[in-house]
Amino acid sequence: MTATPSVFAQRIATAQRTLTELGLEACLVPSSDPHLSEYLPARWQGREWLSGFTGSMGTLVVTRTRAALFADSRYWTQAETELAGSGIELVKIDSGAATHHVQWLAQNVGAGQAVGVDGAVLGLAAAQQLRDALGKVGATLRTDFDLFTHIWPDRASLPQAPVYEHDAAFVGAPRSAKLKQVRSAMAQVGASHHFISTVDDIAWLFNLRGSDVSYNPVFLAHALIGDTTATLFVSLGKVPAELAARLEADGVQLQDYSLAGPALAALLANAVLLLDPRRVTLGLRESAPPAVKVVEAINPSVLLKSRKGAAEAAHIRAAMEQDGAAMCEFYAWFEAAQGRERITELTIDERLTAQRAKRPGFVGLSFNTIAGFNANGAMPHYRATDASHAVIEGNGLLLIDSGGQYPGGTTDITRVWPIGTPSAAQKRDYTLVLKGTIGLSRARFPLGTLSPMLDALARAPLWAQGLDYGHGTGHGVGYFLNVHEGPQSISKAIPDANMAMQSGMITSIEPGLYRAGLWGVRIENLVLNVPAATDEPFGDFLEFETLTLCPIDTRCIDKDLLRADEIAWLNAYHATVRTRLSPLVGAAGLAWLVQRTEPI
Repeated sequence: MTATPSVFAQRIATAQRTLTELGLEACLVPSSDPHLSEYLPARWQGREWLSGFTGSMGTLVVTRTRAALFADSRYWTQAETELAGSGIELVKIDSGAATHHVQWLAQNVGAGQAVGVDGAVLGLAAAQQLRDALGKVGATLRTDFDLFTHIWPDRASLPQAPVYEHDAAFVGAPRSAKLKQVRSAMAQVGASHHFISTVDDIAWLFNLRGSDVSYNPVFLAHALIGDTTATLFVSLGKVPAELAARLEADGVQLQDYSLAGPALAALLANAVLLLDPRRVTLGLRESAPPAVKVVEAINPSVLLKSRKGAAEAAHIRAAMEQDGAAMCEFYAWFEAAQGRERITELTIDERLTAQRAKRPGFVGLSFNTIAGFNANGAMPHYRATDASHAVIEGNGLLLIDSGGQYPGGTTDITRVWPIGTPSAAQKRDYTLVLKGTIGLSRARFPLGTLSPMLDALARAPLWAQGLDYGHGTGHGVGYFLNVHEGPQSISKAIPDANMAMQSGMITSIEPGLYRAGLWGVRIENLVLNVPAATDEPFGDFLEFETLTLCPIDTRCIDKDLLRADEIAWLNAYHATVRTRLSPLVGAAGLAWLVQRTEPI
């Protein structure tokens, strides 16, 4: 009996017929929107709709005869499951920043053939790379092609959630001061205008927030900053009249979202336009008149918003206390309920979210909660669903990666807990990962150190045993903004000057180890760059202040693998956690907290 093609196989076939009808040999479907966001509004979730792959990162390429999805190791197991029956090949790549799809396309098209992509969602830097690669084989790139206008009949419209002002009690600086900083940076490169598309930069710059993108309190908008003017392009019905008046009083003009491209097109020939090629799309770049001089450099707001001030740091510490208290209350229930209630990975998400929702100021989750038991924990970006999830029973390791949004900060924490009796092999893996977390957390380094240079400190204990993990060690974290932000990245990335570590940056530390089909371990804290005291004449140094407050389970530790100084760090951390969280939890949470922070 012939198997029925999956709905995704049928959609791919429709896409391939469309390519033939339009004279294209292939098309590229990136995971992006006109703002190059990580988390996409429903309207731009075309790659997921077409392929069935639900991972947050991945690139789909469709030719007239083949289809391939490019994904890194965080998603391989997930992709293999979700692509089954679709006919889409999984191409395993090194990292989310890899560009294997460009070479694959160049190998699968020939001279005189055309590749289509929607220029409105293709990054400027990515477009140039793609054009260069196709040009070498005599192929061309068409950027006026949006596949989904042809094949997606019920495509979502633009989100219309209201824009609101970030509570003044938590704002680090008024928007007038932030605009002044950006204009100062513009002047340094001789720019008369600066165009911004990245929604977290816009939210930070104007002290505004929204809910157009899942988990990130941002809204869809573009901005054009001049020497004395600032225009925010946003669907006008989203901004309440009172807020619009306050923006106008601060010199911020509102125009409709659709007018961003025409505003660029209207720039005078003597304008000098600052654009970030990694953070603006080809379509918008091409809106600017050819006579306008373009300066390509990082958005000044990326660097400015990464450096949290003293007042913001104080709010973040308070948010971490509330988040840690919620974790304690959840884990107290979880351990008491084991063996008496049926608990699944879905239950964990529900109960942990409910505990966070009780905390003052909680706005929402900062990303999908990852609760993975045993083999599911070996998939770094696993998500339990109604159709597929595990029951928490027997023996093994439970990995929980979760976070919350508060007006005073964004949290992101991963812990691993023993269910039943962990094996010696599981304890070994857990302890080696913990050594990596501790090793990097204790680091001191010169001010301006390029963040990728720190990556090996977390991997060293694993490398010594011939082990490694496929994701980065740390990402920047926003201030009631995106849980992933730049410019710093503790990873194997090739560093650039913008990745220099500066005081006030918040970064995750999250080494891991994943044994496919068995278990996964990841231990994650957020840390703040703070000045480190030194009497030596070798310049300024930084160290990390650990912000995250939640016990690290000691039952999974193979104590023989820890040095005395590592044990001292863990005991000191637990003493801090107990002191800071004790006043914020109830009786059950306090009893659990005291037990789990006992020194070893």
